[in-house]
Amino acid sequence: MKKDIHPEYYPEAKVFFRGEQVMTVGATVPELNVEIWSGSHPFYTGKSSFVDTAGRVEKFQKKFQGNYFKNKDKKSK
Repeated sequence: MKKDIHPEYYPEAKVFFRGEQVMTVGATVPELNVEIWSGSHPFYTGKSSFVDTAGRVEKFQKKFQGNYFKNKDKKSK
């Protein structure tokens, strides 16, 4: 390997999920914060749950609340 061109490697990088350490892996950063991992993913756990980390559901509900559809002009064909 050439010197001074590769990032520093951390063989014991800690992976955190919701503030709790869930595993250690090798990585180029000392700590990783993940939003989902195999211990919380419905495919691996067999439990169905809804994951909305970006707030997309609230954004959708806010956009379409109230009289959103009633105020639209409907053209008859």
